Amino acid sequence: MKTIEQRTSPLRGEVTVPGDKSISHRAVMFGSIARGNTEISGFLPGADCLSTVDCFRRLGVEIDTDVQRGRVTVHGKGMRGLCPASDPVDLYTGNSGTTTRIMSGILAPQHFTSVVSGDASISARPMRRVILPLSLMGASITSINGNDCAPLRIEGRGLHGITYQSPVASAQVKSSILCAGLYAEGITEVIEPSLSRDHTERMLRSFGADIESFEGKDGWHARTSFCPELSARRISVPGDISSAAYFIAAASLVPGSEVLIRNVGINPTRAGIIDIAVRMGADITMLNIRNDAEPSADLLVRHAPLHGVTFGGSVIPTLIDEIPAIAVMAAAAEGTTCIRDAAELKVKETDRITTISGNLKAMGGTVFPNEDGLVIEGCGAGSGPALKGALIRTGGDHRIAMAFSVAALIAEGQTTIDDEHCADVSYPGFYRDLNAL
Repeated sequence: MKTIEQRTSPLRGEVTVPGDKSISHRAVMFGSIARGNTEISGFLPGADCLSTVDCFRRLGVEIDTDVQRGRVTVHGKGMRGLCPASDPVDLYTGNSGTTTRIMSGILAPQHFTSVVSGDASISARPMRRVILPLSLMGASITSINGNDCAPLRIEGRGLHGITYQSPVASAQVKSSILCAGLYAEGITEVIEPSLSRDHTERMLRSFGADIESFEGKDGWHARTSFCPELSARRISVPGDISSAAYFIAAASLVPGSEVLIRNVGINPTRAGIIDIAVRMGADITMLNIRNDAEPSADLLVRHAPLHGVTFGGSVIPTLIDEIPAIAVMAAAAEGTTCIRDAAELKVKETDRITTISGNLKAMGGTVFPNEDGLVIEGCGAGSGPALKGALIRTGGDHRIAMAFSVAALIAEGQTTIDDEHCADVSYPGFYRDLNAL
C-alpha cells in the first residue's frame, strides 16, 4: 500500500517518461522475425514488455537487454527461424494482452505447436476477437478451457489471406491479423470502423513489409501480402503518451504547476488525450516537434481551470488507455463530462468503467456509469464537493493506480493506493518521478 497526501505546493520541473509500451512490444516481435540485428533505444523495461522479451527468447531468439539504459538488441532469426524450446513451447505472457494477441498472429503460421498462457487477468480477457479471424485464415487455435480466453493452444499451419471486417477498432486485433498475413498466401486486409493506433503498419513498413493503409467508404483499411523476409533496423522508441497522461493531468490540476514532459510520442492515432485535454481547457504547448517514423514532441503543461466536455465515437481508440486519467481530470473540472462509445473499457486489466466509478465515488465524486462509458459531474469552481482522500482499490490495474495517485494530489486529506506496485507493468519509477516534481 502507498499513502499520498494532498499536494500543497505546485508541481515544477521536467520528466522523461518511459518508452512507448506499444512500440516497445512491436520492436521486439518484428525484430525477432527479421533478418539481422535490430537495435532498440528507449525500450520500456516494464513487466509487460519484458514478457514479450521472455516469450521470444523461449522461441529461440537471442535478445540482449540493458534495462538501465533502455537498450535492447534483438538478433533476428528471420521469418521462418523461430523454434520451440519444448514441445509444445509454453509461452507465459503475464498481464500483457498485446503480447498474447499479436504473438498469436505470428505463431499461427509457424511449423510447431505453442501454448500461450497468462495471469488471472489475461485468462479472463476475450481472445475470440483474434481466434475468429485467424481461424478464418486457416489457423488452428483452441481455447484450452473452452471459454474463448487464454490459455490458447496454437498448432502452426499454412494460412491464406482474407478480408476481415472487424467489429471493433482494435490495434491488437489488426496487428495479429496483419502479422499472420505476412506468412499467408494472397492478400490479407483488415477493415475497421474507425482507425486504431497504427504502430504496426508504420513499423512493418520500416522493416520492409508491403503495408497499405487508406480510408474507404466502409471504414479504415490495412492491407498486406506474403512477405519473404523482413530486414533488421534501428528503432528509437519515443516516450509513452499513456504514461505522459498522468503528468498532463497532474500539472493541469495542481494550482501553480508547470511541467515539461520530454520526448513524448504524438502519433495522431494515439494523441487523443491531448485534444480532449485542450478541449477541457488544459494549457499544453508542443515544443521541439520531430517527425520521424513515429512523431514526437516535448509537452509543456501549465495549470489551468478545466471544464467538462462530451466525447465519443472515432476519438475513443486514440485515447482508450488514457480514460482513467481523463476521468480524474473530469472529476475536478467545472461541469459535466460525458464519455461515450467506450465499452472496450470493460475488457481491460479490470472493468475500468466499474473501477473508475467505484474509486471516484469513494473519493466523494459524482459519477454515473453506463454500458459504454461514464457521466462525471465535476467539482471545479465550487460546482460540487471537493474530492476527499480514500482507499483506492486498483484491482491490480496499473492505469487505475496511477490515475488515482494523481487524484490524491488534489483530494483533501490522505489517500491510500492498495497496490502501487502494479504501476510497474507500464511505468517502473512512476512514484519516484511524481515525487521529484
